[in-house]
Amino acid sequence: MDKKFFLDNLRCIPDFPKKGINFRDVTTLYQNAECMKMMTDELYEIYKDKGITKIVGIESRGFVMASALAPRLGAGVVLARKPGKLPSTVIKEQYSKEYGVDTIEMHIDAITPNDVVLIHDDLLATGGTAKATYKLVEHFNPKKIYMNFIIEITDEGLHGRDEFQGIDVTTLVTL
Repeated sequence: MDKKFFLDNLRCIPDFPKKGINFRDVTTLYQNAECMKMMTDELYEIYKDKGITKIVGIESRGFVMASALAPRLGAGVVLARKPGKLPSTVIKEQYSKEYGVDTIEMHIDAITPNDVVLIHDDLLATGGTAKATYKLVEHFNPKKIYMNFIIEITDEGLHGRDEFQGIDVTTLVTL
């Protein structure tokens, strides 16, 4: 993958959502057809031989690449959403954030024990939402769980990967 091209197309917004945070805005990557192709091709190469049957996209930016990659892998897409967004019966997992508690939900019939699951989100920073999503997926007892992020932030003293010891985690770019 062309890291320079990738970074040239990644918008960084200083002091968002609060002072001292450099927000990496992947929407600029999604807007660029060449970036989308590059990311989809890279993810396909990583996961093409893993037997993935479901890709869990984490609200909301994780939905984009999950949906782009799923047809290439012959997989379905499962949404991990904030409370009250899914219309049927859900299971939920609460998790702590730096400014409170939040919850992530999935439909109770979204994954089976025969599935091989890839959990995908745009960014790995603290790992809270992704860890809660991982715990949700574990409730279904699938054959295998993989995790992927477009960007992993380590340059701001963040250690989100530490939340996933012993779990197969890949990222396309580490900052």
